[in-house]
Amino acid sequence: MNFRKNLALQLFIAVVATSLFISCNKSRDYKNSSRATGWKMNSKEGGFQYNPKAKEQETGPGLVFIEGGTYTMGRVQDDPMHDWNNSPNQQHIQSFYMDETEVTNLMYMEYLDWIKQVFPPSDENYRRIYDGAVPDTLVWRNRLGYNEVMTNNYLRHPAYADYPVVGVSWVQAVEFSNWRTDRVNELILEEEGITTRNARYEVEAGETFSTETYLNSPTLTYGGNDSITRGGKRSESLAKRSKDSTNLYVQRKDGLLMPDYRLPTESEWEYAALGLVGLRSYNVYRGRKKYPWDGQYTRSGKRRSRGDQLANFKQGDGDYGGIAGWSDDGADITAQVKSYEPNDYGLYDMAGNVAEWVADVYRPIVDDEFNDFNYYRGNVYTKNAIDKDGKVKIVTADSIVYDTLSNGKIVARNLPGEILQVPVDEAETYLRTNFSESDNRDYRDGDKRSTRYFSTFGDDSESEVEDSKRMYNSPQHQVFADSTGNLDRQYDKSTKRTTLVDNQVRVYKGGSWRDRDYWLDPAQRRYFPQDMSTDYIGFRCAMSRVGSKSKKGKRPRN
Repeated sequence: MNFRKNLALQLFIAVVATSLFISCNKSRDYKNSSRATGWKMNSKEGGFQYNPKAKEQETGPGLVFIEGGTYTMGRVQDDPMHDWNNSPNQQHIQSFYMDETEVTNLMYMEYLDWIKQVFPPSDENYRRIYDGAVPDTLVWRNRLGYNEVMTNNYLRHPAYADYPVVGVSWVQAVEFSNWRTDRVNELILEEEGITTRNARYEVEAGETFSTETYLNSPTLTYGGNDSITRGGKRSESLAKRSKDSTNLYVQRKDGLLMPDYRLPTESEWEYAALGLVGLRSYNVYRGRKKYPWDGQYTRSGKRRSRGDQLANFKQGDGDYGGIAGWSDDGADITAQVKSYEPNDYGLYDMAGNVAEWVADVYRPIVDDEFNDFNYYRGNVYTKNAIDKDGKVKIVTADSIVYDTLSNGKIVARNLPGEILQVPVDEAETYLRTNFSESDNRDYRDGDKRSTRYFSTFGDDSESEVEDSKRMYNSPQHQVFADSTGNLDRQYDKSTKRTTLVDNQVRVYKGGSWRDRDYWLDPAQRRYFPQDMSTDYIGFRCAMSRVGSKSKKGKRPRN
């Protein structure tokens, strides 16, 4: 009897304890209260304001999702060119987004049209902004070839609207990406009712929208004006989000605005081009995949399309498209985007059509011994410039920073409405272990101790000492522009230069319509000066993913 009573008592205690545990856990709902202090959040009385219902990152216009993972970067197969600049190494890439297609002439013309409207070239103050953004259409000319039809029509004629833009330098591609970020986020704010409808069409040249300006100092957005002019009358440009004075503007913590559009890193581009998501082969994992598609050949093996070319490339001497008819690849120069099947990520033309700029500074090696996670060489860290009153400095029409490139072209490196950027200094780097200076392009491959000419003593001339501080002994051409726009070009006439590699050359990936199929391998890498352009290099944009590695935080199942 006592045994039964004790057992019943123990069961009762267990049930009560379980109920208390469950009810306690149910009561601890941290959606509206702090896990740290228990204080209420998002209340009218006060407390920390944040967005507990923030959605998963939206896919930006033109982008597709690329789930990250590990892969073998570099070429595992034969290297008949003997470049030895893409030795295989294992890397891991975080999830990101990439343009479905290359940036087209139509997309770039929208950019030029916006510049022309906001910064009219007829105004001498803004003429160089437009001139610096226009692609070089003369890249089509050939001393012994007639290509004037492309020179005159390729960029602007509607017949080429959906063809990849070319004649764009790496610098211009970066500026396009920055512009795209601001236009996408400006539209998001308008659609959410944060800014007034069509405010983006009715701004003055010095009042353009900048994402970073809005996030860091929203009262300075649109030139610091609370209103814009419509038909001679002033109306609000920044609508209040709510009556709550603590929630007037969207902040980064609201999760509404998109991260930056940018050029993909070399490692991201190669990973995306391989399209490994659709295959589960050990050889593929170890880097044995030769093309963005499955197989070892450039022609389709599928029954319905057998024999069709899978990319636009040069098939042989004097053969840019094949014999007219069924065996032709459909293009002699570039082809319209989406002319060929996408890879397993849904990306088009990751081999052929045009080669593409990536973000990295070129080096003959990838230093995987130092880093094998989101590898990238090219970091130059900056910070917002602050004035004596402690406010961020906004670029105005009178303070646009122009950069004279080595080829004499003048480009605007920032636009009115943006925050002026300056290099980080010792205030940010002091006693840090992860970085020690602003410019890290030469890290572990460019400090003077890494050069074989390094010496701590001797009677070398000043120029020789300066040369010894550079890892790569490349030409140092200089171009200066005076106040009237005339250029003073100073060519480096030294006979001791040994390479074209320096901090102003960037990697480009993928084969083009001018290349043989050898260059279609995503592992292949070449370089070109960042301020020059060709008729076979284009680009596409990428965007980092914030939050979970995969969509909805779930691992995809086949």
